[in-house]
Amino acid sequence: MAKDKIRVAIIGNGIIGESHIQTYLKIPEAQIAAICDINEARLNEIGDRYHIDRRYTHIGKMLRDEELDAVDVCLHNNMHAPVSIAVMRSGRDCYCEKPMAGSFYDAREMLRVSEETGRKLHIQLAFLYSNETKAAKRFIDAGDLGRIYHMRSYGFRRRGRPYVDGYAAKEFVNTATSGGGALFDMGVYHISQLLYLTGIPELERVTGRTYAEVAMDEGRRAISGYNVEELGLGFANYKGGLSLDVLESWAVHGRPFPSSVIMGSEAGVSLNPLVIHSRHHDLETDTTVDLGQMDYLAHTVYADSAHYDNSQQHWIHALLGKCELLPTAKIALETQRLQEGIYFSEKLGREVTSEEIEALSVSKALEIPNIAL
Repeated sequence: MAKDKIRVAIIGNGIIGESHIQTYLKIPEAQIAAICDINEARLNEIGDRYHIDRRYTHIGKMLRDEELDAVDVCLHNNMHAPVSIAVMRSGRDCYCEKPMAGSFYDAREMLRVSEETGRKLHIQLAFLYSNETKAAKRFIDAGDLGRIYHMRSYGFRRRGRPYVDGYAAKEFVNTATSGGGALFDMGVYHISQLLYLTGIPELERVTGRTYAEVAMDEGRRAISGYNVEELGLGFANYKGGLSLDVLESWAVHGRPFPSSVIMGSEAGVSLNPLVIHSRHHDLETDTTVDLGQMDYLAHTVYADSAHYDNSQQHWIHALLGKCELLPTAKIALETQRLQEGIYFSEKLGREVTSEEIEALSVSKALEIPNIAL
């Protein structure tokens, strides 16, 4: 008999884990079977708030004892790989928060284990499900842009560094737990969106710089051990003549950056707000799209569109066989390749190749004390 619900457990019940719980509760086909967190007080707070009875502080015990279809990993970046791999080796499909891992090496190992075990691996790349992305993809897939030759990935916060600027936990700003800063935290959304829209191009080489120059509270700097970038810059070359430049900021003295863009020989796309830039009858034209009407039709006329309402709904529907799972693990891995290439370029003071990124990347995975089965 075909399943009508997916039994899912959530590991990590912080801000992100709680938001995932709230989303699952809105998906009729999802059943939250258990939650897990090493912080017992937080575990019980979340369990009581959302009426979830099955609670664990030990990941391995939960994987051993619970009847689960899938597990959602909402931990810090350098914990993603060991926990996700344990989930897949236990015979469950795995949903993991972004970025895929704390290093390209660990992300590649996650994908390898997914292929080895035959378990599905899905990475939270929220921008893939925005109406802007869906509409842009229609124009791109129809060939309206002609030959796509350049992309620009923009992400702006004037002052929004985790912890040192007043929100979130200190683990976001220390490479021991996070692996990276602005590029890993927010750049992953903007870069992955562009790579998805352009068919996951193959990276050849990248150069970049990173900065952490804007003043911060010195007490919080010391407590957090702040050692990540607040501004990441990069320029990448892909096979086929495609290029990409990156400007991702947590903190910068300046005006908001414009939209991420994709440039083609026949037209270009600004992604936020969505505008199609083209020429007709020797006139420069900027076309806007009624995204509200598109969304209305998607939920009234084209029912299958609901499979792509958001990352978690898509995941649940894919596990039920209602749609093919988007290749988010591959997209996230290639996003990580570019990001780590920027870090290596900064460290070495030169351009690095895709092959060098693979050779230089090492595991940053943390030892997880409560993971043994």
